[in-house]
Amino acid sequence: MQIKDKVVQIQSDPRNKKRWLVAVIAFCLVITAVVLGLITGAVNISVTDVWNALFGNEETLHRQIVYELRLPRVLTGLLVGACLASAGALLQGIMRNPLADPGIIGVSSGAGFVAVIFMILFPAQLKFLPLGAFLGALVAALVVFGLANIGSGGSPYRIILSGIAVNALLGAGTTGIMILNSDSVQAVLPWLAGGLSGRSWPHFYTILPYASIGLILSVFAIKPANLLLLGDEVAKLLGHDVEKSRFLLIVLAAFLAGAAVSVAGLVGFVGLVVPHIIRMLVGNDYRYLLPISALGGGFLVVFADILARSWFDPIELPVGILLAFVGAPFFLYLLHTGGIKSE
Repeated sequence: MQIKDKVVQIQSDPRNKKRWLVAVIAFCLVITAVVLGLITGAVNISVTDVWNALFGNEETLHRQIVYELRLPRVLTGLLVGACLASAGALLQGIMRNPLADPGIIGVSSGAGFVAVIFMILFPAQLKFLPLGAFLGALVAALVVFGLANIGSGGSPYRIILSGIAVNALLGAGTTGIMILNSDSVQAVLPWLAGGLSGRSWPHFYTILPYASIGLILSVFAIKPANLLLLGDEVAKLLGHDVEKSRFLLIVLAAFLAGAAVSVAGLVGFVGLVVPHIIRMLVGNDYRYLLPISALGGGFLVVFADILARSWFDPIELPVGILLAFVGAPFFLYLLHTGGIKSE
């Protein structure tokens, strides 16, 4: 009877009105970021001119700027942010650790390591880069999860420490490849900083199928993720295969992170900041946490990209650097205020 009460508590929460309000606000923020992304830049364009550029038939300068340069960049940023935030939300639930960001625990580094190998050693095979990034992210996630659970079981601090070690190892491997192939490093450096500079329709069409598959599968991950919130023992009593679900959710999170990294580079802290803030607003119910985190991640990446390319004009700052200035203090804030609990 107590188990059924816990399930009902998740399914019927009195905070649902607030959650829907947060979802509507997040959607409105995404629309606002898209509009700002289309009108803001080296050449400011009015909303009317943006509308005419998108839906008119005349080949004008504004149409070339909006349709060929800004629109694919904004759409790519939305998918990158949604993938990273969704991956972060899933990893935080799987590992029971609010600091389990794809970048912090080494998942993004795994994707980045394989991506650098493709870009430097196999530039003719870049069509397989998203798949390779996914495999690298998956291996890194499984290694971190395995190391953290050796012995007495994984605590939040063990996961973070394992992630730091894996990050250091993969970072050393990436640096070694770059040093041994110094003639090709220049093309990789902007990608390592993380950003959307120069992203166009080919990049959007590269990430679109992977992001679409990952985000659709995330919908089916809501139920098992909520069951895992009940605890392993309760989930098993309900007939749920905990180990299988946890493994599949890790695969899905790695797939999402790999898709984002393959196009935007090592954009960090989106998977940390967004799910944590959304969780404080709507709670742990993945029916709300996951989709709202996806919206919030899309907004954060697009909005940060707008600031990165407008604040320092004519220099364009990589969005990954700007997000690091936001994410690193947030990470320290969580540690200082007891954002994680020792087990």
